Amino acid sequence: MKIDRHKQQMKIVLETERLILREFTLDDTAFIIELVNTPGWLEFIGDRNIKTEEQARSYLKNGPLKSYNENGFGLAMVQLKTEETPIGMCGILKRDNLDSPDIGFAFLPEFMGKGYAFEIANTTLIFAKTIWQLPVVAAITLPNNKSSINLLKKLGLQFIKPFTFPGSTEELMLYSTTNQS
Repeated sequence: MKIDRHKQQMKIVLETERLILREFTLDDTAFIIELVNTPGWLEFIGDRNIKTEEQARSYLKNGPLKSYNENGFGLAMVQLKTEETPIGMCGILKRDNLDSPDIGFAFLPEFMGKGYAFEIANTTLIFAKTIWQLPVVAAITLPNNKSSINLLKKLGLQFIKPFTFPGSTEELMLYSTTNQS
């Protein structure tokens, strides 16, 4: 069996029965371009203007990779365990404008509705509370993102209040694992 030397550099964050959550590397640019340009991402997260490998590399360097260094956690690649097929991202983010770290997730359309999001997000929340000792984990979503709202409720997060980032007029919904946010 040949071992890809890039795989040796990838840090696995956690595993579930069907999935692996591993840190992103700069080799993941093609997947980032695909994911951030899906209809669901564009509608519910927004156009990040990531169309080229250089733009994807910049996103990875200034987003997930920077977060790993500064916070010890961040968004990570979700892969099917058996084929190592990239299917989405999930992780904990630390935003300056939220009191608590928040969970985020996004999946390619063909992997939605199969229970993968709940499987990895639930495991991520358990990991965040037990390993990283985060007492509260928040989440934000658009009011019309019914899939995310349903997943957040299934994960046990409660609606706290409407929320708007400073400098924005877009109203989001703030959820939390407790009422302390």
